Amino acid sequence: MKSYLVLTVIADDKPGLVESLSEVIAEHKGNWLESSMSQLAGKFAGILRVSVSRQNVDALVAALNRLSSELKLVIEQVEIKESGEQPRTVELSLVGNDRPGIVREISHALAVLSVNVEQLSTRCEPAPMSSDILFRTSASLKVPQDVSLEDLQRCLERLADDLMVEIK
Repeated sequence: MKSYLVLTVIADDKPGLVESLSEVIAEHKGNWLESSMSQLAGKFAGILRVSVSRQNVDALVAALNRLSSELKLVIEQVEIKESGEQPRTVELSLVGNDRPGIVREISHALAVLSVNVEQLSTRCEPAPMSSDILFRTSASLKVPQDVSLEDLQRCLERLADDLMVEIK
């Protein structure tokens, strides 16, 4: 039987952090399944999912916790459950003028429709040929079967006149 762990990691960015994690996981016969990691403001930040046999879970967790001098680590053991009707996965691309609260507005609009955010990436950048700052986001969303993609798009576009919303 397999167990699954979700790890969140933060540390001062330096070479070898991913190697340290991967060595401990491999030494305990864990399998690095998926991850998202990046450098933000001089910090290394990441989240990853690992599978490991049930008999190796405790030893792996103990070994990972010994890395605490190098990094801050939160480890959660998770159960993977299959539910009834599966939501659709859609990709969202959104661009608009940046302003305080824009992520809150977008996430609220999604929550009202019971849309789950599975992956979110945001950035701010100068607009071409102006000094305005553009907010860009891309996201992978799980949309309930009873929510039309047109309703989702209208809901997001109502947040501001300048938002360009593309859903695939």
